Amino acid sequence: MAQFKAGILGATGAVGQKFIRLLQNHPWFTINALGASGRSAGKPYSEAANWIESTPMPDSVKKMKVRNCNSSEFGDVDFVFSGLDSSVATEIEAGFAQAGIPVISNAKNYRTDPTVPLLVPEVNPDHIELIKIQKFSADGSGWIVTNPNCVAIPLTMSLKPLHDAFGIHSVVVTSLQAISGAGYPGVPSLDILGNVIPFIGGEEPKISAEPLKLLGKLEDGQIEHASFPVQATATRVPVINGHLLAVNVKLNEKPSDISEVSEVMKSWKSPIADLGLPSAPVFPLHIFADERYPQPRLHADSENGMQTAIGRIRGGDVMDVSYIAMAHNTIRGAAGGAILNAELLVKKGFLK
Repeated sequence: MAQFKAGILGATGAVGQKFIRLLQNHPWFTINALGASGRSAGKPYSEAANWIESTPMPDSVKKMKVRNCNSSEFGDVDFVFSGLDSSVATEIEAGFAQAGIPVISNAKNYRTDPTVPLLVPEVNPDHIELIKIQKFSADGSGWIVTNPNCVAIPLTMSLKPLHDAFGIHSVVVTSLQAISGAGYPGVPSLDILGNVIPFIGGEEPKISAEPLKLLGKLEDGQIEHASFPVQATATRVPVINGHLLAVNVKLNEKPSDISEVSEVMKSWKSPIADLGLPSAPVFPLHIFADERYPQPRLHADSENGMQTAIGRIRGGDVMDVSYIAMAHNTIRGAAGGAILNAELLVKKGFLK
């Protein structure tokens, strides 16, 4: 496999640091450039970043000089990962794409753009074809791909087998979101310790909307979004990593028994299973029989943090099926998901 030189935008932030950690010893990608705000530009990375990862800062980036997030300073990369804050991502990411540098983004800014793939490789790999109709650069060499919200990913992963087998009428979901999802320094300790915060600003609209694009059908260069409603409640809980979801689903076709739902989830096959992508989990979904599972502390790191865990599958009197889903929010739900997107784009010939 050819080697690719990657840049990281927003490299000093929490998501940028996760990119750096996960890309160490990656078989296809090497970090060739780090970008951040003007306050950090010109400094060695070891001085610019307040390193918060649980492993030491890699020697390979310590002396790397941080650059401004300007495409003119990234001429030596094949593409960039973006961990930029949404307050600045729109203009910066567009600038890179217009300069012919592909952008694989964790930011929310282009997720609703009808020409930009909102991508989970196990759910909608065909949506990458939207890249061909983007107009950021005249020759098509620059484009943008995004990964979804950190709750939308495990929610959609868990809904995909049900959507395919039964059709979905409606969804009600409550998220119990880890504090690492708030970035650094995140939530004040006196607000979250021994407490639950029943609102996360801006989160519920993303949880409600993004699964519909992800589960939509691509036809004639347009995505026909899935049509079922999603009612979301987002809460913050005193857990470090791992967003846990309580999901309730009304189906279009009723299963003969709740065991049929479990079997559909267990037997679901990932469409990328045979592509040999380095970050792809061998088992994207893991179904627990033990009613105590999944738990964030025990299972968030399964399959290197890339697995979606599901448990407590049961029928109900109001909705047809209820279950718990959980995934690592800063790996599967952020940097790891974006890296998997890049791997798929290599295999499909969009990165070359």
